[in-house]
Amino acid sequence: MAQLRSSSDATLLERSRDAVEHFAAAYPARFAIVVFAALNLVFAVLLATPWATAGDGTTGAVDAFFQAVSVVCVTGLTVVDMATHWSPFGNAVVMIGVEVGGIGVLTLASILGMTVARRLGLRQRLMAASDSNPSRVRRGVVQEQQAIRLGEVGSLLRIVALSVLAFEAVLIVLLLPRLLLEGKDLLTALYEATYWSIMAFTNSGFVPTVEGLEPFATDPWFLGVLMLGVFIGSLGFPVYFVILRHLGKPRQWSLHVKLTITVSLLLFLLGGLAFLVLEWGNADSWGTDDFGQQLLHAFFLSAMARSGGFAVDDLGLLHNSSLLVTDMLMFVGGGSASTAGGIKVTTLAILFLAAIAEARGRKSMEAFGRRIPSDVLRLAVSVTLWSATIVAGVTIVLLEITGAPLSFVLFDVISAFATVGLSTGFTHAGLEDPAKIILALTMFVGRIGSVTLAAALAASQRTQLFTRPEERPIVG
Repeated sequence: MAQLRSSSDATLLERSRDAVEHFAAAYPARFAIVVFAALNLVFAVLLATPWATAGDGTTGAVDAFFQAVSVVCVTGLTVVDMATHWSPFGNAVVMIGVEVGGIGVLTLASILGMTVARRLGLRQRLMAASDSNPSRVRRGVVQEQQAIRLGEVGSLLRIVALSVLAFEAVLIVLLLPRLLLEGKDLLTALYEATYWSIMAFTNSGFVPTVEGLEPFATDPWFLGVLMLGVFIGSLGFPVYFVILRHLGKPRQWSLHVKLTITVSLLLFLLGGLAFLVLEWGNADSWGTDDFGQQLLHAFFLSAMARSGGFAVDDLGLLHNSSLLVTDMLMFVGGGSASTAGGIKVTTLAILFLAAIAEARGRKSMEAFGRRIPSDVLRLAVSVTLWSATIVAGVTIVLLEITGAPLSFVLFDVISAFATVGLSTGFTHAGLEDPAKIILALTMFVGRIGSVTLAAALAASQRTQLFTRPEERPIVG
């Protein structure tokens, strides 16, 4: 009887594994969303337990759900005081959540499939590859040169794990002496250095202390280390993989790597200069400080607006022009398959390359000696339009619910969708539960990405065996 029961359990396990593999293979985008949604719910339950809250009582269901989504989606928006609300267990849940969430949706799905199957088969490789190239969600194996080839996915997963540990360890080493100089004991300084480094590399932006960054508001070392961590985290795991493979040989870097690094640096420099000019003379921000501090604050905000989420100044006091520039930087975000959000810097690059090609009368887009196929442009346009539509729709709904100023609502909606975490104060200002739920869902959609969402909603992928007559509508 015992043998029969054991055989039955083994058969049930095999059937469950086969069912998971079949669903993952047939609907990779839906599988990824299911896994990620379940992950958010698990962390919501953990944060709602009495052990997660400091003192007596528990965190309300809506607040726990909002914070869990903000944690797992590595956003950084808060409706509670992160420094005082959570117990040591709650803080541990937060740090684990941002680490897990920063890895990526489809990478998590592939790791789950690998755990179930005890091997990294073709299906798991396809799912993990989809995180480094969203077009694979629809098309599977693609013929054009990729930043990460299908056979390299196993190595990529190892790079993901190693890079997270290595970069965060370096950040801890750089931050620890500065915290010790503040007079903190070794254990406290080590805990805070670990917390800051995790939140910087994952682009989360949560802070471990009540005073936040105020003690370091004029410290170029501390702010510089945070900027470095955020910038590296926003580049993306495929970029690390290629750079490590061709260390010291930039000519062999893929087009994706070159575009990501070039556009990221360009946005950082242009954003910093824009903030420097627009906030010049603004006594409410940094506009009347000495020039060195103005440079530090302007470029710090430029780095954080791309997905970092840390803030030294009260963003609600910035000029509206600066808020608009921040909106634009947040909407773009960081690199693909990174801890950053937004439509991604390569998407912006493709749109500009298409505009340049059209202005010059060229039939195809080109960059760094490579031709970019037209289906990449369609994907870039799709990502941008879907993202803009979601942001606009959520902004309209929240304007009706809260009655808050447009500039503040739009800022926080983009921050939520692009998983940035910066806020003008709108999110903290006693939001009603419906508004919290809407913002939480916005963070979730922004983290999984519009491409994954669109692929999940599509009933099937059909091959069109005919071509309709061509006709050109008037554009422009």
